[in-house]
Amino acid sequence: MLRLSFSLPIETADNDGLKNHAQKLLGLNERDIISLSPFKRSLDARKGRPFLYVWTVDITLTDIKKEKLIFNERKNQIPNLEYIEKELLYSFPLTSFEIKTRPVIAGFGPAGIFCALMLARAGAYPIILERGGSVNERVMAVDTFFKDKKLDENCNIQFGEGGAGTFSDGKLNTLVKDKNYRGYFVLQEFVRAGAPDDILYINKPHIGTDRLREVVKNIRKEIISLGGEVLFNTRLTDIIIKNGSLTGVFYESNGKQSEIKTDTLFLGTGHSARDIFTILNNKSVPLERKPFSVGVRIEHLQSEIDKTQYRNYAGSPYLPSSDYKLVYHTKNGRTLYSFCMCPGGIVIAAASENGGIVTNGMSYHARDGINANSALLVTVQPQDLPDDSLFAGVELQKQLEKKAFLFGDGDFKAPCQCVGDFLQGKATTTFGIVKPSYPCGVLGSDLNKLLPGFITETLRDGLISMDTLLKGFADPEAVLTAPESRSTSPIRIIRGEDMQSSIKGLFPIGEGAGYAGGIMSAAIDGIKAAECYCENI
Repeated sequence: MLRLSFSLPIETADNDGLKNHAQKLLGLNERDIISLSPFKRSLDARKGRPFLYVWTVDITLTDIKKEKLIFNERKNQIPNLEYIEKELLYSFPLTSFEIKTRPVIAGFGPAGIFCALMLARAGAYPIILERGGSVNERVMAVDTFFKDKKLDENCNIQFGEGGAGTFSDGKLNTLVKDKNYRGYFVLQEFVRAGAPDDILYINKPHIGTDRLREVVKNIRKEIISLGGEVLFNTRLTDIIIKNGSLTGVFYESNGKQSEIKTDTLFLGTGHSARDIFTILNNKSVPLERKPFSVGVRIEHLQSEIDKTQYRNYAGSPYLPSSDYKLVYHTKNGRTLYSFCMCPGGIVIAAASENGGIVTNGMSYHARDGINANSALLVTVQPQDLPDDSLFAGVELQKQLEKKAFLFGDGDFKAPCQCVGDFLQGKATTTFGIVKPSYPCGVLGSDLNKLLPGFITETLRDGLISMDTLLKGFADPEAVLTAPESRSTSPIRIIRGEDMQSSIKGLFPIGEGAGYAGGIMSAAIDGIKAAECYCENI
C-alpha cells in the first residue's frame, strides 16, 4: 500500500478529486488504482494564503508488486510518499479459557461498553449493570426534565446507556499515546455501528449526540448477540469481599435487591455516581484525592467564532463550524482552559441530583446551532479544599451545585451572566445578542457571588488574555452559565499495573475511576482492562 500526502483547495473534497490528483502525482492511470481511501485530513488555514485541506490517502494498486517499485522511483521527488508493506492494526488478544463466574461490568458508558464488547467477543458472557435506562428511555427522561423540571436521579444526562457522552458533542480526539492502535480500533468500531466514516480521517472527529445514540444501541445489540446481558435501571448497591478478593455484587432493580456471585467486577460507573465512592470507602478499597476542575460554560455566536477563525472564508460550505482550544496560565500558577468546545451546540442541564445545578455542552452531528459553547475551567488542587478529608472535593462540587440551584430560584434555572457584567462585578439583568441556550431557563446573576474567589479571579484574568488569542472571546454580550462542575473526578480509585484494585478481581475503569478524560480515553481504558482479564484468567 502507498500512503501519499498532498494539499488541495477546500472545495476538492470528493474521492474522484483525490484520486485524480494522486494519479497525476504518481504518474498512474485510473485502471492502475484498485482503491483509494482517505487516511487523514486537516485544515491549513495559515494567514496570507488560500485555505487548503491537507489530505493523506492510502492507495492500493491493481498490481501490488508495482507499489514498491513506484515508491522507489518517486520517493525522492515526492517526500510525502510512504510504502507500507503491512498496515499495523489493533488485535484483541483472544484466548481460549473457561470462566468460573461471569464477569460483571457496572456502568455502560464508553469504558463499560468497550470492555463488554471485548469480553463478549472473547466468549466471557459479561453481565452489565446500568443504573440508568436505555437510550430511548434516557431521551424521554431528559426531554421530561427539560420541559417539566422533573429530574429522574437514576436516568438523566449523567446516567444511562452510553454514559454522559451520549448527550454531548461526541468528540473523539484524545491525547492518549497508544502504540497498540486501540484508538483507531475504537473509531473503526464506531463506524461499524453506524457512525459516519469521516471520523476515521478528519483531524478532530466527532459524532454528535444524534448519531451517537444509534451507535451505542448497535454495539449493545452485538454484545447481547454474543451472550452478554445488559440490565438497565439496575443500580450496583454493594460489593462482597472475602480474603482480599471480590466474590460477588449486590444490585437493585425495581426496588428488589439481588446478588450475583462473581470473581470479577469492572467498575465504570462514572464520577457522578458518588454513592459508589462511599461504598468503596466503607469497604476499605484504596481511594485518593486528585485535582479536578470547576468553572462555567461560555457561549458566543457561532458565526462570530467562524469569522475570527476563518476570516474571509467564514460561511464556506466546504468548512465545518469552527472550534477553538485556549489555555491561560496566571502569574500565581493558576490555569484557565477551554474544554469540550461544542460548535453550533447548546448548554445543557446535566444535573443528576435534585436540588443541584450542573451544566455541560451538547451538539448534534451537523453542528448547525446558533451558538458555540465551551467549558472554561480552573483546576482545583487538593490544597484549595477546606480540609484533608477524602470527600472534600465532592463536597465542594455539591456546595456549588446546591448554591447555584438557590441562585436560580430553586427551579433548575441556571445562574447566568454576560461577560461584560462579570468583568464589572455586577449582576446581569438583560441579555444582548447572545441568548443563553440552557434548556431549563436562566436567571441573570452575579457569578462572582457564586464561585470561589480563586476561580472568579482566574476567570477574569483569563477572559481578558484569551481575547488577545481569539478576538471577541471576551465580548461583553457573550454569556457565562454556571456551574460546570462534573468535567473531572475529584477522587481516584487506586489500581495497579494489572488494572486491579488491591482487591483482587476489582477493575476500576474510565473517567469515574480517575483514569480517563473523554469518550476515546475511557473506551481505550475499558479495552485495556478486558485485555488484562483475558490474559490472566
